[in-house]
Order: sequence, then structure tokens, then C-alpha cells
Amino acid sequence: MQKTIVTGSFDDLRARDFRFLEEASKLGSLHVLLWSDETIQQREGKPPKFPQAERMYMVQALRYVDALTLVTGHGEQDVISQINAIQPDVWVVDERGDTAQKRAYCTARGIAYHVVAEDVLRCFPAAPVEVDTGRTQRKKVIVTGSFDWLHSGHVRFFEETAELGDLYVVVGHDDNIKLLKGEGHPLFPQDERRYMVQSIRHVKQALISSGHGWLDAEPEIARIRPDIYAVNEDGDRPEKRAFCEEHGIEYIVLKRLPKAGLPRRQSTALRGF
Repeated sequence: MQKTIVTGSFDDLRARDFRFLEEASKLGSLHVLLWSDETIQQREGKPPKFPQAERMYMVQALRYVDALTLVTGHGEQDVISQINAIQPDVWVVDERGDTAQKRAYCTARGIAYHVVAEDVLRCFPAAPVEVDTGRTQRKKVIVTGSFDWLHSGHVRFFEETAELGDLYVVVGHDDNIKLLKGEGHPLFPQDERRYMVQSIRHVKQALISSGHGWLDAEPEIARIRPDIYAVNEDGDRPEKRAFCEEHGIEYIVLKRLPKAGLPRRQSTALRGF
């Protein structure tokens, strides 16, 4: 398989970044060269919004990424030396990152150069819905939520719940999020939120809810037939407990703890960050 590289800060990852990494991964095994905090400070004159440990955690959680190298130097030559060490077959950039210098570098070294068009990054394709309705050795776990500003806390929650079994995530549809949280919610449309959740390697399947209220995922629960409904402390509701007791589903409440070494994150604090 070809070796593909991308470079950048990947600070405050959004759906556009996920799409870019997905498109790059289609060209070969994807290796991300992630700029360190020091490198970003030198290149951009200001620190990143999110520290390198958190950025590394987020990038490595994406199912499209096979390897990551932290670029710790100050200048362009430090990036080039890392690329030389990897010896890629393809360097992928988006239209914003396309430069004559990168093109010349690739031409001189026989590396293919691929530019992902901006319009490609604005569409968020849905993965085929393949819910296993049978009973397998692994339990089926369901979690629900809006996941409106996806962050490292969400990824950690997915990571923990995926340890319990195959993880199905039901993303709240736009009208229900507005009903529950009020005007201005959600910040991102349901297809974009579902796409981002599906991109996390811990998630077996992401779906959009079709019900209403705190149990808007009830139709999807009936379809998936989970063994476990997992929530964090913020998502614990009497309606959910009662529903699980009535339907013989194990109900698990997890502590809302960040990955070791990372800051605690909340979507409400990050909206518009």
C-alpha cells in the first residue's frame, strides 16, 4: 500500500478536517505530521487553541489515520526532514495549503502530489447503516447525545463505552436538539454531527435519532436491541433509567472524566471557540 502524508496543526478539529483526512486516507496508509505547540508558535506567532497532547489524542482517534509523527522543529526544513525520513509516495494538501514550494519538492523527489478540492470537503457522506440485529459474543452498547461540538471528552466517552462492547451512537436530530436546548442549538446540522461521530474509530455505527424528547433514540434502540445503554453523569435521566428497566437493558452511568493528562472539556464552553 502507498504511504500518504499530510501536515498541519489540526487545531480544533471540525468536520472539514475529518473530511480532508478521510480523502487523504483513500490514497494510501495515512501518516499525519502534526506540528507541535512550539512549531505552531513559531509558524503562526501564537499558541494553538488546544495543546499538542490533546491534538494528538484527537487525530489518533480518527479511523482514517494510521500513524502520527510530532514535528518539533521551528522551520520548514524540520518538516521536510521528517518527510524525508518517512519517504512517502503521496503528499496530500487542501486548496488552502497548496503552494508552489510543495509542488516543486514533490516533483524533485518523485512524490505524487494531490490537492483535495474545497467543495469535496463540504459534503459529509453517510456510512451504510449496518446494525447487527442478532446476538453475538460481544455485547451491543448504545449511547445518545447531541455531540454538537465534538471534543476530546466525547472521544474519551466513546473510548470507555467501546470497552463494554460494540458501540452504537445515536446522534440527536436537529429539531429535537432545538426542542431540548432552545434557540441557537444545534450549532452544526445533524448530518455533519453524525459524520464526525462516525469518524471516531471506537464507534461501530453512528445513526441519527428519529424520536422526540429525552428518549428520541427509542426507535433506534428498538432496531439495535442493545444490551447496555451507557450515559455520563450529565446525561443521566429518570426517563432513561425507567425505560431500560422496563425493556431489560443494563443502564450504566460513567464518571465524566477526561483522558489522563488532558483537560476537562464541555461543549457549552467551546461553542464558537
